[in-house]
Amino acid sequence: MLPLPRLALSIPVDPDAPTARRWLEDELARPEYHEGPSLLERFLTWITEKIGALLAAGGDVSPALLVTLVALVVAVVVAAVWIAGPARLRAKRLAPGAVAAADDARTAAQMRAASLDAAARGDLATAVVERFRAVVRAAEERVVLAELPGRTADEAATELGAAFPGAAAGVRAAARLFDDTLYGERPATAQHLATLVALDEELDASRPLPSAERAAVPGRLA
Repeated sequence: MLPLPRLALSIPVDPDAPTARRWLEDELARPEYHEGPSLLERFLTWITEKIGALLAAGGDVSPALLVTLVALVVAVVVAAVWIAGPARLRAKRLAPGAVAAADDARTAAQMRAASLDAAARGDLATAVVERFRAVVRAAEERVVLAELPGRTADEAATELGAAFPGAAAGVRAAARLFDDTLYGERPATAQHLATLVALDEELDASRPLPSAERAAVPGRLA
C-alpha cells in the first residue's frame, strides 16, 4: 500500500492559487501514479487533461478545488494499489508460466493440504492451483520428473503424458486449467477441483513407463 501522501502532511489552512497549483503538479509527477493498471493510467490522463484545460482557461482557480482534485487522484491510486497489490506480488514470486516458485520446498502432501484448506475457505482458484502443483511435486518425489525450478505447466504435462500415456489427455487439460486459473484469472469451479483430485489419485495409483520406453507426447499446449 502506498504511504500517506506527503501533501496531507503539510496543507496550509488557506493556500493561495499558485501554491495549490504547485501541489497538484508535484503530486501528479510522483512515480506511484505511473505504476498502476491501464485503467488507472487512462483515468489519470483524463483528469490531467481536464485540469490542464482548467488552468489554461485563465482566471482565478479555487485552491480548494485543486486540493480536492489532488485528494481524488490520491484516493484512486491508493484504492488501485490496494486491489492490485496481491496479484502483482504473486506475479513477482513466480517466473513467467512457472508451476511454483523456485524456493517453494513444500511436499506434495503439504500442497494437497493447502488445496483442501483453500477449498474449505471457498477459494477454489487457489485450491485448483495448489492441487496441480501437488500433482507435479508428487511426480518429482517419485522421480518420475526431475526437479526443475521454473518448470511450466506445459512442460510438466508433456513429461507426465510421456510417463503415463493413459492419462496424457488428462494432464494436458489439467495444465491448461492451471494456466487459465493462475495466469488467465479464469474462475475456478468445484468441478475443476474434482477433476484435478481425480487426476492426482489416478497418477498416484499408476505405474509410470520406464524412462527408456517413454516417447515425447506430440502437440504442446496451445
